[in-house]
Amino acid sequence: MKIKKGDKVKIMAGKDRGKTGKVLQIFTSKNRASVEGLNLLIKHMRPRRQGEKGQRIEFPAPLNIANLLLVCPKCGKGTRVGYKYIDRPKNLTAANPGESPANKGKKKIRICRKCGQSID
Repeated sequence: MKIKKGDKVKIMAGKDRGKTGKVLQIFTSKNRASVEGLNLLIKHMRPRRQGEKGQRIEFPAPLNIANLLLVCPKCGKGTRVGYKYIDRPKNLTAANPGESPANKGKKKIRICRKCGQSID
């Protein structure tokens, strides 16, 4: 997944088009993400006990990942995500079980396609 929790993203479609916010949650199985303060829905809660008042609760609804664009923390522009392998330090060369032999001892990082800097 190209977008992770804590990333700053820009919404490209929907009622909040053009706004930016921080990713709160990622739902990988549904290919959706929840963004802080955006795509807010209102849920009406009934009073549970006698004498208690009902409430309106606002919460951010999940958006499809395809409608989000990652904002690079270095250049501040909306960008596509690229990947690059860098060498790990010698003390952290334990390979992952599913890692290919060609990339053994290397770490996969996300990079900005506009400025080329590391995002992670």
